[in-house]
Amino acid sequence: MDIFGYIFMAWGLSEIVLNVAARSKAGKSDAKDKGSIIIIWVTIAVSIFAGIMIAVNYPAFGKLRTIAGAALVVAGVLFRWFAIISLGKMFTTNVSIQNEHKLKTDGLYAVLRHPSYTGSLMSFLGLGISLGNIYSLVVVFIPVTLAFLYRIKVEEDALSKHFGEEYGIYKSRTKKLIPFIF
Repeated sequence: MDIFGYIFMAWGLSEIVLNVAARSKAGKSDAKDKGSIIIIWVTIAVSIFAGIMIAVNYPAFGKLRTIAGAALVVAGVLFRWFAIISLGKMFTTNVSIQNEHKLKTDGLYAVLRHPSYTGSLMSFLGLGISLGNIYSLVVVFIPVTLAFLYRIKVEEDALSKHFGEEYGIYKSRTKKLIPFIF
């Protein structure tokens, strides 16, 4: 296995560990999740498998795409982890509101409401680019993005319900995923 294989493997393992370690222990949190974590994991698994199968059957060209894609994966992972670390104990992999939950509005969260998803999507874009095939890129990136958008809606519904007008004001001055755009 080359360095790129190790990068992709480390990324995948970090996500698995994160999803086990950062799961909320709150009993009723799963009711807010609405199955979105399952949708995300199934979508990721199917999309990556399909993207790889397309890339294997329709080979790509050049190492530049692998280097650029791997660099985007690493940048996305770092961005995601920076967002997670800055959120601290309020970060969970299932949708839940902690007892002492405070709305995070500084740092990355001053510009983006969901910077950890931005980082993840950067990584999936990098994976798609690394596969070196436009069809693989589409098959990996679009379904995962749609699954994340569903998850974002679930999270924003829970946050709106908990924080009310405060979250509405925060939403009006920030973007979901892409600074100053979306």
